Amino acid sequence: MALVFALTTLVLLFFKFGGSTDLFGDSDTGWHIRDGERIIAARALPHDDPFSFSKPGEPWIAWEWGADALMGATNRISGLGGVALLYGLSIGVAVWMWFRLNRAAGGNLLIAGLLFFIMLPVTTIHWLARPHVLSWLFLLGTVWLCERVRYRVRWRQFALVAISTAVWANLHASFFFAPLIFLTYAAGAYLKPLIWAPLPLGARMEDAEEAAIQASWSRRGISYISLAAAASVGSLLNPYGWRLHQHVLSYLSDSRLMKNIDEFQSFDFHSVGAFSVMIMLAVCVAGGFAALSARKPERFLLSMLFTAVALRSARALPVAALLVLPLANGSITTVLSRAGNLAPGLRRWLDDALGYGDRLDGIDRQLRGFAIVPLIAVLIFASIRTSSGFPSERLPVAASEIVASLPANTRMLAPDTFGGYLIYRFNGGHKVFVDGRSDFYGTEFMERYARLMQVLPGWTQEFNRWSFTHALLPPDSPLISALEANGWRELHRDKTAVLLTGKSTI
Repeated sequence: MALVFALTTLVLLFFKFGGSTDLFGDSDTGWHIRDGERIIAARALPHDDPFSFSKPGEPWIAWEWGADALMGATNRISGLGGVALLYGLSIGVAVWMWFRLNRAAGGNLLIAGLLFFIMLPVTTIHWLARPHVLSWLFLLGTVWLCERVRYRVRWRQFALVAISTAVWANLHASFFFAPLIFLTYAAGAYLKPLIWAPLPLGARMEDAEEAAIQASWSRRGISYISLAAAASVGSLLNPYGWRLHQHVLSYLSDSRLMKNIDEFQSFDFHSVGAFSVMIMLAVCVAGGFAALSARKPERFLLSMLFTAVALRSARALPVAALLVLPLANGSITTVLSRAGNLAPGLRRWLDDALGYGDRLDGIDRQLRGFAIVPLIAVLIFASIRTSSGFPSERLPVAASEIVASLPANTRMLAPDTFGGYLIYRFNGGHKVFVDGRSDFYGTEFMERYARLMQVLPGWTQEFNRWSFTHALLPPDSPLISALEANGWRELHRDKTAVLLTGKSTI
């Protein structure tokens, strides 16, 4: 079932949702690819900025260098079709791991199949060829391991956690979730004997037996803490050492900077697709409280943590759908199977439904189908290799042909949503004003940039500061009419972008 739904996801991604182009809908993919190619060519990490004229040569921490190198190598070998396949397969593997986590959490297979249709539309929010998709695999693996820990952890598991977190830390900044998840499970292990009695109220138990149960949960807590330590040590195995942690913490705790980044804002519950998000969050909360009824405080804590983060940042919604829904399945299945004092008809219906899921699971465990995965991958790659590319309806693909004829020293004003694509298109031949590396540009620059793009008081001073010769803007940008009012003229216009030229000052 896990494999069937994973392959179904791949087919939907590439043949219904236009994944060969929509995966490149965020222009940041462009600078990731070009940075990776530079890393491979130089066999060294970048230490200063090679892409912008606004901060040329400024120190830059390429904190996702591993993912950049992977994307750059893939692009060199098989072009954007290969990059699309890389991330498409990563999404498919995430779906497969999601089903496996449902099983590890004790979830019912029938319920997992129903939750799939909630999880899938929520994760499509971030179906993009960017490093965060790779982090989904590590997040799922971490929670899966936590669900399988009993009392003692073998040294191989410590080594696996340390090595995996080291790889994770060089791919994406979400590596800090690894020790956090382990510590959450440790907290649950210590809370369980403090909240619930080992036997039902009124039952008698010798002090020695009670002490043994308390000790078993204490050992499990120690195991989780040890795994958290292994993850923390592993995360230090990166070219920047502890400075990577400092950089990530400084970036995420900068509230002034975060408010200028759309994907870190709360989800718009009036937008298209909001119903799936609301259902997902409701199931997460219900699963959290079901976990308390199932005596799983660690699941309750993790559910509340990721639900809160998802409510605060739209970027975390897919993570909540991937991690919390399987845990909710396990807890809800336990509660439904144990529920008493129900009407006979309802009890029979629940037993039939849960029993059907159990029979499906029994059949599922007897089947294999991994041999068809390479075949599916080859067929998908063959069908998308010539059609993959950045979408012209979102990014200035047509306008870039005009930009290519401009002098290399052109100082062009373009939004950060265009910057990554322009870096990919010209590979540093035309420097950009700004791109999606908000941690590099910093709070002050991003606030001044926002003032300029929104034509707020003081925008002319900011504009004149950079001696722009051209502007490449979305057709609905208020800056277009402001520049035209100051004598700038139009060189190109399409549904995606407007190219203007004019005086360097206004």
